[in-house]
Formats: sequence, C-alpha cells, structure tokens
Amino acid sequence: MPRAGIALGSNLGDRIARLRDAFVRLREIATPGEPVLTAPIYQTEPRFCPPGSPYFYNTVVEIEFAGGALELLEKTRSIEQQLGRLPNGERNAPRVIDIDLLYLGDESRNDGGLILPHPRLAERRFVLQPLSDLRPDLVLPGQTQTIAAMLAALQTDEPPLVPVQRQGCLSETSVRMDCQ
Repeated sequence: MPRAGIALGSNLGDRIARLRDAFVRLREIATPGEPVLTAPIYQTEPRFCPPGSPYFYNTVVEIEFAGGALELLEKTRSIEQQLGRLPNGERNAPRVIDIDLLYLGDESRNDGGLILPHPRLAERRFVLQPLSDLRPDLVLPGQTQTIAAMLAALQTDEPPLVPVQRQGCLSETSVRMDCQ
C-alpha cells in the first residue's frame, strides 16, 4: 500500500496540542500496525500570510493509507474541521490547523481539486526540511532529485528553521516531555 506524506501546520492557539491532535487522527486513518513517521517540529515565520500573522509550528507525518488520494484529502479536510479550522475567505489567514497532502506513493495527478505531488513542495523550506528529516532519499513522481537534494538546492529568503521538538516526539496521548 502507498505511503502518504502529510504536512501539518498551526499558528493559532495551542499549536503543539493541535499538531498532536492532528497526528492522533491521522494515525486513526492509517493502515493499522504500520509505522507512522513524524519529523521534528519547527517554528517558522509565516510565509505569504497577512501582516502580523503569528509564527507557525510545522512538521511532516508519513502514514500508510489504503484508500485513494481524494478519499485521503476528504479525511484530512474533515480532521481540520474537527480541530476547529473555520472557513476563511482570506488567503493564508492564521489558522488553528493546516493539513496538506504532499504525496501518496507514486501517484501523480492534477484533477478534482488535488495536485500530487503538492505543487509548491519544492519551494518551501518549512515543508522540505521536515520531509528531508523523514525521507531524505525519497524521489517524488515527476522529480529527478531526492528530497535532500531539493532542500540543498532551495533558493529562498526563508530564514533557517528553528527546531521546537525532535523527531518522533508526537504520540497518541501527548508530546513526550523528553522531546522538548
């Protein structure tokens, strides 16, 4: 079964709690018994957001998923709603949770409101860095470089990311104290 890379971000409220809640719900939809990988959590400056937006906490999770891409997209949108994300007409407005599907196995698509792999993944340090922590040797469909090579070649004015917690620190019940 394919593995799905999923980016998590939060810049409102208890950001760690929202990331943990999203992780718990993603684990519930993952293939039972298969590993769920979690990258470190990074604090990142808001990019492309309204002025005065708070800093984000970002990470990437990888799960095995038995369904299709549109089904996974529907489930991740449902998780966002369950965790209190409200519709907002302002693009990139602050939010309690943001869940983006980055890839699903070798699937490549551009239809039904979903583009895979995520079209801006290669332009965003706040996605590439945690993804590189998980899967540095991964080559996405339509790419020739590994994630680590894409990160090394990234040209951006984004400042270096500040780690908040180490890799694997999200769990079903809490964020382990030794991870802070």
